[in-house]
Amino acid sequence: MAHTLHFAASMLACWLIAQVLARSTWTWRSPRVAILCWQAVGLGAGLSAVGLPMSLGLAPYQRGTGSALLALADDLWHSTLPAGLGAVHLGLVGVGFGIGAVLLTTTVRSIHGAVRAQRRHRDLLTLVARRDPTVPGALVLDHPGAAAYCLPGVRPRVVVSAGALDLLSRAELEAVLTHERAHAQERHDLVLLPFTALCRALPWLGWVRKAHDRVSLLVEMRADDKARELHADAPLAGALQRFATAGNRITPAGALGMGDRDLAVRMQRLMVNERPPRLLGAVALAVTTTAAALPISLFLS
Repeated sequence: MAHTLHFAASMLACWLIAQVLARSTWTWRSPRVAILCWQAVGLGAGLSAVGLPMSLGLAPYQRGTGSALLALADDLWHSTLPAGLGAVHLGLVGVGFGIGAVLLTTTVRSIHGAVRAQRRHRDLLTLVARRDPTVPGALVLDHPGAAAYCLPGVRPRVVVSAGALDLLSRAELEAVLTHERAHAQERHDLVLLPFTALCRALPWLGWVRKAHDRVSLLVEMRADDKARELHADAPLAGALQRFATAGNRITPAGALGMGDRDLAVRMQRLMVNERPPRLLGAVALAVTTTAAALPISLFLS
């Protein structure tokens, strides 16, 4: 029963931490640390959701969840079950496995869908996009709308539209290209993937959707920070301003776009150049890592 309480406490802790992270603004000053915190919360919540019904079903074994699972497998193999272990307990273990299967299946489906959309768009780019010596390392799409996006993957592509080239100054364009290359280099598509899968598996949970939205914003802020390392804040802020006022912005499925998310918040952040809260970030990372480590330790016990 102690393990059940620990799994329940871990799930509650993950929910509470998610509420705090969703309302915190220090995460805007340290997006990389905040992303790690959200990843730890997501891992802890997923494992706790699997482990809670399992631990209830395995309670008659009066031992750790991991060793109880091994004991159950051995008992089922020999067709002998301990006293007190009935159909309800086996059903609860099945519920835990079912939750795990749903999470795994939605993750695989999300990966498959993203890869398929990226492959389809990559094939399309080979037909309609062109190289331009004024934009080295990027493909130019002859479209009047404002577009700048990264198509991630093993062979990432950075794409800008003709409309964006007309819209941006040279300094702003360089900042935008660095932003998009950061998405490709740090594989931000893989950062978002587990949260996309959680949204598909648990669409009725508001905090899961909020976590996805927050991580999506933090990914853009992280790419902004990478651009700020090589360029001044003014060109990047100017590019965001131009995208915010431009109509007909386009970003295809499976891509990460420059002008997709919370442009006003990102511009405000660039105007206030505050130092990252190192102590607060370290405390938050320690707390979220503990929340993720607890269910892992329960499964290994």
